Formats: sequence, C-alpha cells, structure tokens
Amino acid sequence: MDLASDERVIFRGHPSWRSILGYYAKALALTVLAGALAALVTRVADDEVKWSIVSTVAVAILALAVVVGLLKRIATTYTITSERLHIRRGIVARRTQEARLERVQNVNTTQSALQRLLQVGTVDFDTAGTDDSEFQFVGVANPDEVVSAVDGAQRGTAPAATEQRSV
Repeated sequence: MDLASDERVIFRGHPSWRSILGYYAKALALTVLAGALAALVTRVADDEVKWSIVSTVAVAILALAVVVGLLKRIATTYTITSERLHIRRGIVARRTQEARLERVQNVNTTQSALQRLLQVGTVDFDTAGTDDSEFQFVGVANPDEVVSAVDGAQRGTAPAATEQRSV
C-alpha cells in the first residue's frame, strides 16, 4: 500500500491466530477421519493395520491444514491510516478493498460467546454511498482497539503506529 506524503499508518495487522481455531478443529477431525479410513483400507488389503501408512496420511493432512491456515492468516492484512481503511487479501491473486475515512459512517463490532472468550471479533465498517456490505476486519484481536483507532483517525488524534501490530 502506497502512502501519501502526509498519510501515516495508525494500525496494521492480520487476523488473530485465535480466530482460526475453528478451522484447525475441523482439520483435526478430518485428520482423525482420514487416519481411520487409511487404517480400514490397510486392514482390508493386508489383514493388518499398516501404522506407518496411517501415520503418514495423518501427518500429511495435518501439516497441510497448518500451512493452509497460516497462509490464510498471513495473506490478509488490515491497515488503518490517517486517511483510509485498507484490506488486502491473497498471496498469488490479490483482492484489495479501500475506503476513505470520511466515508465511514458506522463502525460495528460483532463477537459470539466463543469469540469473546478468545478475545477476537469482527469489525464492520458502513461507508457512505456504497453497497459494499463485506468491508470487515474479520477475526481481529481486541476489536475495541480497532474501533478506537478508527475513531482517533477520524478525529485526527490517533498516534502513528511505530511497528506492525499482530492481531
């Protein structure tokens, strides 16, 4: 993201690792299912379970799930500057969304009970003159901090971020 000469970064981060715990739980269930299926197939084929095959299948699926989850998280960057909000998604193919701060009319946060326990949530931005209902910072740690950063940026009182914050 290119900044204007008088523009400063107030907040920059990624979705929290805690926000994708549900994805990892599903991946673990899939790993157990795949391991059980591999055990069944080797038992039917050889009259004994080949634990080396079962463990190889389970480790491969679990490793793939961890890498995909990490890439999903790293590939999304949320930025708040003194002038605009910016969302960048993707590594190979990129999708960016941007809104000028003066167009932001409402900032809403959403947290389920589980998200409150994990201290993550979604910050939804309503902007003037657009139907872009998907302008959200999803899975951010401490969503109230993001709301405060936007409020400070709109009022011109937010300090510049000195380093990238991990959310």
